[in-house]
Amino acid sequence: MAASELYTKYARVWIPDPEEVWKSAELLKDYKPGDKVLQLRLEEGKDLEYCLDPKTKELPPLRNPDILVGENDLTALSYLHEPAVLHNLKVRFIDSKLIYTYCGIVLVAINPYEQLPIYGEDIINAYSGQNMGDMDPHIFAVAEEAYKQMARDERNQSIIVSGESGAGKTVSAKYAMRYFATVSGSASEANVEEKVLASNPIMESIGNAKTTRNDNSSRFGKYIEIGFDKRYRIIGANMRTYLLEKSRVVFQAEEERNYHIFYQLCASAALPEFKTLRLGNANYFHYTKQGGSPVIDGVDDAKEMVNTRQACTLLGISDSYQMGIFRILAGILHLGNVEFVSRDSDSCTVPPKHEPLTIFCDLMGVEYEEMAHWLCHRKLATATETYIKPISKLHAINARDALAKHIYANLFNWIVDHVNKALHATVKQHSFIGVLDIYGFETFEINSFEQFCINYANEKLQQQFNMHVFKLEQEEYMKEQIPWTLIDFYDNQPCINLIEAKMGVLDLLDEECKMPKGSDDSWAQKLYNTHLNKCALFEKPRLSNKAFIIKHFADKVEYQCEGFLEKNKDTVYEEQIKVLKSSKFKLLPELFQDEEKVLSPTSATPSGRVPLSRTAVKPAKARPGQASKEHKKTVGHQFRNSLHLLMETLNATTPHYVRCIKPNDFKFPFTFDEKRAVQQLRACGVLETIRISAAGFPSRWTYQEFFSRYRVLMKQRDVLGDRKQTCKNVLEKLIQDKDKYQFGKTKIFFRAGQVAYLEKIRADKLRAACIRIQKTIRGWLMRKKYVRMRKAAITIQRHVRGYQARCYAKFLRRTRAAITIQKFQRMYVVRKRYQRMRATTIALQALLRGYMVRNKYQMMLREHKTVIIQKHVRGWLARLHYHRILKAIVYLQCCYRRMMAKRELKKLKIEARSVERYKKLHIGLENKIMQLQRKIDEQNKEYKSLLEKMSNLEITYSTETEKLRNDVERLRMSEEEAKNATNRVISLQEEIAKLRKELHQTQSEKKTIEEWADKYKHDTEQLVSELKEQNTLLKTEKEELNRRIHDQAREITESMERKLVEETKQLELDLNDERLRYQNLLNEFSRLEERYDDLKDEMNLMVSIPKPGHKRTDSTHSSNESEYTFSSEITEAEDLPVRMEQEPSEKKAPLDMSLFLKLQKRVTELEQEKQSLQDELDRKEEQALRAKAKEEERPPMRGAELEYESLKRQELESENKKLKNELNELQKALTETRAPEVTAPGAPAYRVLLDQLTSVSEELEVRKEEVLILRSQLVSQKEAIQPKNTMTDATLLLEDVQKMKDKGEIAQAYIGLKETNRLLESQLQSQKKSHENELESLRGEIQSLKEENNRQQQLLAQNLQLPPEARIEASLQHEITRLTNENLDLMEQLEKQDKTVRKLKKQLKVFAKKIGELEVGQMENISPGQIIDEPIRPVNIPRKEKDFQGMLEYKREDEQKLVKNLILELKPRGVAVNLIPGLPAYILFMCVRHADYLNDDQKVRSLLTSTINGIKKVLKKRGDDFETVSFWLSNTCRFLHCLKQYSGEEGFMKHNTPRQNEHCLTNFDLAEYRQVLSDLAIQIYQQLVRVLENILQPMIVSGMLEHETIQGVSGVKPTGLRKRTSSIADEGTYTLDSIIRQLNSFHSVMCQHGMDPELIKQVVKQMFYIIGAVTLNNLLLRKDMCSWSKGMQIRYNVSQLEEWLRDKNLMNSGAKETLEPLIQAAQLLQVKKKTDEDAEAICSMCNALTTAQIVKVLNLYTPVNEFEERVLVSFIRTIQVRLRDRKDSPQLLMDAKHIFPVTFPFNPSSLALETIQIPASLGLGFISRV
Repeated sequence: MAASELYTKYARVWIPDPEEVWKSAELLKDYKPGDKVLQLRLEEGKDLEYCLDPKTKELPPLRNPDILVGENDLTALSYLHEPAVLHNLKVRFIDSKLIYTYCGIVLVAINPYEQLPIYGEDIINAYSGQNMGDMDPHIFAVAEEAYKQMARDERNQSIIVSGESGAGKTVSAKYAMRYFATVSGSASEANVEEKVLASNPIMESIGNAKTTRNDNSSRFGKYIEIGFDKRYRIIGANMRTYLLEKSRVVFQAEEERNYHIFYQLCASAALPEFKTLRLGNANYFHYTKQGGSPVIDGVDDAKEMVNTRQACTLLGISDSYQMGIFRILAGILHLGNVEFVSRDSDSCTVPPKHEPLTIFCDLMGVEYEEMAHWLCHRKLATATETYIKPISKLHAINARDALAKHIYANLFNWIVDHVNKALHATVKQHSFIGVLDIYGFETFEINSFEQFCINYANEKLQQQFNMHVFKLEQEEYMKEQIPWTLIDFYDNQPCINLIEAKMGVLDLLDEECKMPKGSDDSWAQKLYNTHLNKCALFEKPRLSNKAFIIKHFADKVEYQCEGFLEKNKDTVYEEQIKVLKSSKFKLLPELFQDEEKVLSPTSATPSGRVPLSRTAVKPAKARPGQASKEHKKTVGHQFRNSLHLLMETLNATTPHYVRCIKPNDFKFPFTFDEKRAVQQLRACGVLETIRISAAGFPSRWTYQEFFSRYRVLMKQRDVLGDRKQTCKNVLEKLIQDKDKYQFGKTKIFFRAGQVAYLEKIRADKLRAACIRIQKTIRGWLMRKKYVRMRKAAITIQRHVRGYQARCYAKFLRRTRAAITIQKFQRMYVVRKRYQRMRATTIALQALLRGYMVRNKYQMMLREHKTVIIQKHVRGWLARLHYHRILKAIVYLQCCYRRMMAKRELKKLKIEARSVERYKKLHIGLENKIMQLQRKIDEQNKEYKSLLEKMSNLEITYSTETEKLRNDVERLRMSEEEAKNATNRVISLQEEIAKLRKELHQTQSEKKTIEEWADKYKHDTEQLVSELKEQNTLLKTEKEELNRRIHDQAREITESMERKLVEETKQLELDLNDERLRYQNLLNEFSRLEERYDDLKDEMNLMVSIPKPGHKRTDSTHSSNESEYTFSSEITEAEDLPVRMEQEPSEKKAPLDMSLFLKLQKRVTELEQEKQSLQDELDRKEEQALRAKAKEEERPPMRGAELEYESLKRQELESENKKLKNELNELQKALTETRAPEVTAPGAPAYRVLLDQLTSVSEELEVRKEEVLILRSQLVSQKEAIQPKNTMTDATLLLEDVQKMKDKGEIAQAYIGLKETNRLLESQLQSQKKSHENELESLRGEIQSLKEENNRQQQLLAQNLQLPPEARIEASLQHEITRLTNENLDLMEQLEKQDKTVRKLKKQLKVFAKKIGELEVGQMENISPGQIIDEPIRPVNIPRKEKDFQGMLEYKREDEQKLVKNLILELKPRGVAVNLIPGLPAYILFMCVRHADYLNDDQKVRSLLTSTINGIKKVLKKRGDDFETVSFWLSNTCRFLHCLKQYSGEEGFMKHNTPRQNEHCLTNFDLAEYRQVLSDLAIQIYQQLVRVLENILQPMIVSGMLEHETIQGVSGVKPTGLRKRTSSIADEGTYTLDSIIRQLNSFHSVMCQHGMDPELIKQVVKQMFYIIGAVTLNNLLLRKDMCSWSKGMQIRYNVSQLEEWLRDKNLMNSGAKETLEPLIQAAQLLQVKKKTDEDAEAICSMCNALTTAQIVKVLNLYTPVNEFEERVLVSFIRTIQVRLRDRKDSPQLLMDAKHIFPVTFPFNPSSLALETIQIPASLGLGFISRV
């Protein structure tokens, strides 16, 4: 593709600008070949027509895409040219505050004029061990690369630091040396690295000065070689200096200063030791006041003087020498104040008794007259005579200044020599790294001899730089097998020849200096005649005949010839030097000694590395007879020689380049002046590097990176399995011109601009894809919007129409309502009128009708009354008439009835006389009688009722009568009372009259009282109202006070709570800090201890040279030594058998007493055991006697057996009596013989006692076994006899029952049956229990099989998710694990079988012995007939296991073997993996328990010390193995827990079983040893953390940052020469899965070793902290990692780590919280970063990050694609303002080496000590269980 095709519309270009050097513009239309003008638009919006050069038709350079702006490496830019470089540097410097940038192999460093926090120890640790391309550019990266190449390539290195004055060269060199001193350390205890760093303040004080451009400008060049040994540790250094600016001693320009040391002396003049120097203010001396600026802002010269003196002391310059140096410097100052008086034009003199000269002579120790004479005279020597000639005042002043310069230069060299002596290596130097701090290219308005030499040196360095760059390019091409084409680059050899060749500038200058009357003018003419118009690089100024111009590689420089000859000759009068050499002051003659005596051992090496300067340059080798001519060499000649030596040194090393740039001349922080920057970039060779790179194939991509970046340009069918072929096919389609790229072995090489073209195609493709996606999404969004709008419109229409309909309906309703209202209104009016008329009518009618009705009523009332009257009258008349008629009728009836009765009486009389009548009457008489009878009865009843009524009436009458009587009486009494009352009334009336009078008086008084009361009430009410008001106010005040008190109480409570919480947190922090400090001290102590052991070993190796005839044996004393206080006691314990006889007997008495007490205790125990056995035998004898009657009828064989058993018991009884007698005798002997000499361990009685005790113990054990066997035999016989005799023969039992006539026999038979049933029941219970146990074991096996099946399924699922290679590896690992487990199970079974076999063999021996004895006894006690009747059957006698006490016994001489087998040679991966967790700890504790049981303090102390030292030895030997460290950390903690659990302290015995409490230590308190073990555990933990840190460190950055866990999220950006580690997973690349697998490995190992869960949590927390800290630190130091996509990757990776924590149930370990800074940094990369709301959200979100870290991430944020936006500077300023009040650490990086304080919570074990078995694989057969 043609370059012109890139100049399309909207393409951005750079155009020249006089102010900004380059300006950015945008094309408004496409460029077509032939166009003479480009239509551009500047960034500020101004349109511009850019005219092309008609001759060259060169187009303006194109601008790089925005995603490439701010790249770490300038060679990564698609377009490599000056404006791109300038813009990239500016963006990094101004926007991102990044001062370092790579330009190929060059590090460009821009001076920020501000202290930056990027040089701390944490930054050094972050860069240590990293590849140069993996981190952001830094001086530490260059230093690390040099250090790494020195170690890897076995080749010396050089770091060349160059730049203008004030660009920061000295600081860069200083930081490089600090890096070497930090990462390499010192090979000796002399702290050479500190001395190397201490040389800086000395050299700065005597070689640096303030200039207009720099407050601390180096006025000399220096090359420091830092020497390393074979282990690449600093062993020494050597310094060479170049071209000291001596003229500054006697002259300073305006606003400049002399060398710092003079002002430091003046500032310290008041010190007592400086009184003799007679110094004063700097403005007093001529040599320090010329610049008019004696003070530097922010610099305390007195304080700097203290630092200088401290550095001199550290470098071995004694105080006397220091005072000598200061005397010479003070003498120089006083010499500058010496004045001359002219006598005539050719002579002068010093004023008599001139004070400055007097002081100078006193300080220098020379004669005043002699010095005054030779300051004004000189000696001229000819071939025959010598003349003394006076000199003029001007020449005298020049001679004085020359002498001052010469003295200072020699002093400078002397100090350099002594610094080199102090830094001299005591051992052989293996390699070195040189740091060259040399001046850069300089051009001023007036350039003299110094600038000429400086630019000459830079020409040489530039030539070497160009050749090195060219060489690297050639090597790269050849390595990749790219056809090599010669690249045309600027060769400055012609310029060098112009300066240093024969008849060159320097040659002509030296020749002119040799001429008697040589002058600057004549030298200039020679230059014109020799080179003008003959050399293209040499020119003559138009307006000057005393200047010349040289075209250097950087720029044209005009040099003024004036002063060249004088500065080149550097004339000093020899007579003045002789006066100084004759000084009584010892130091001064040393400065002027011959070179052979001045050279230090390091500077006189055969390599010729001597200290060189502009004034005193020494040759490579000093030859005799040359010293007298040395001063004749010119400065130019010396400088040329020293420069050749320097170039030889640099060419023999691998160079690394640092180019320092000065951003502005005003020392403003972070201010970028484009003009000055471009000028320096051109001068320092950066642009030349760019040009050389751009001339070939500057852009280089690996095939994988190219494929990952430009995969979007490929179709699916283009992707092949071979990445290389795929890239070739795609490139052939994309770029038609094959010359634009080349295919190497591993990389693709592109010409300049091709990557930009590919990026343009990629961006177009992505843009087209984005447009298509946007089109589809926007269409979908528009359709959704249309549907939503249509739906909304329909809804609106519906609502509007409904509203209109409702409005119309409302109108209709209102109209209808109005009509209705009108109707009702009208109706209401009419009705009201009608009702009014009707009411009126009705009222009239009512009145009229009422009147008429009333009249009618009156009439009716009168008629009614009349009728009533008539009625009563007529009634009275009618009644009267009726009564008369009634009376007449009654009278008539009576008359008639009387007449009729008379007639009836007559008839009855007649009938009574007749019989028939009587009969008829008689017939009805009976009925009548009965009726009468009934009537009588009824009448009787009525009579009775009447009687009752009458009685009741009588009673009521009587009561009534009584009442009446009472009433009468009461009335009588009332009458009397009334009479009395009448009398009383009269008296009362009188009293009433009195009372009325009193009442009147009272009423009057009442009125007055009421008036007073009203007044009082009014006053009271007023007072009450006032009091109420006051009460209300008081209530409000009270409420307010209560509220305030409540608020204050709440605030106080809250503040107290906050303070309590803060104090608690502070106390916790203090505790953690104290714990951390203590653990750090332990760590330092262990390190010093290791160092001590190493030194001791070295000393032993040095001392252990064997003498003739004598063979030296190894000493184990050091192996048993410990750093603790009991080490001496242990040593004594070890030597105890040797020294026992020599020690006084008084010291042995306690041991004998304790031995006696132990023996006595043992005797008591034996007696108790004997008594229990005796009781058991007696009980068995009684049972045998009771059963004897029953056994008489049994077969004779059984009786014989019982008889044998009784004999056996008798024998045991006799043996026990014998034992008792022996023990009594032993006790008696012990009590009688207590003398120390008798009972001493070495005495015969002691040995006899021990032998007897041993035999007694063994005999007792044998008897115990016999008793147990007999007991089991008796039980088995009983079980065998009873069922046989009770259940086998039922008929015999029936017969026996029939024969039993006696009740006793029946009861006895019943008892036998009952015992038989009980025996059968016990047998059934035992069988049932055995069945249940078998069932439970089967269930356990089923459960274990289920768990195994689940585990196998999980492993299978995990394996299926892995890639094929990992799957195979995992399956192999699983198979190995399975086979190992099976092997372990088989070994356990084998051990059990071996144990069973040994047990059975022992039982078999016992049984065989018993059977033999039994046969003998039977033969003696049984008749021959009995033998024939029944054969003898052997009896199975089971042997009962011992009851172990959980102790292990070993002999004192086996202690080393125990430590060796159990600690030193135990391998966690081999034998230990088969053990129960913590078995070594349990074994050691059981041994300690036995020693405690024996009350042997020496044994306890020796065992514990040997254990601790053994663990230390193992960790020292295999301290880098994680499994070993984890194994011993677990066992040390378990040992510590055992010491606590069985210490007997109540706090540790809460969870113990009663059996475990019995196992507690009884004699010793091992609390101090617990502390020692705790310290040891802390050291092991710290070592474990270091081991896992070393394992995780290489994985973290690759797995957490570089590897793309989510493929395709982050694209690969173009990279430069410094290739970064690929993020694509290769075979050797670590991924997140690698980290998780490693974490799983760590966790499984710790769990397998039985480490405490709390301790595992602390280890996991520490691991996660390391992961988070290292990841965040690398993120903060890598600009390419700070992007949105990388934030997503980090968050995903963190989520995977959290998932791992959840799977392992470790979420409460605090590990997740340690990742919080990393999580917040990832969130910060992904959140919006535009508005103030975003800033507020960021400030509240990132509370775990410091302000420096937040600002750093925002500064480093880099878009990966064009669709992301950069963070604006204003937004970062907003963040800084918001975080201004936050108090946090200014440190940028997290401390990745920080180790959290570890604690060991008490974790008791439930394992019973007596159940622990010792595997045979441990080789501890010499230990016996007790």
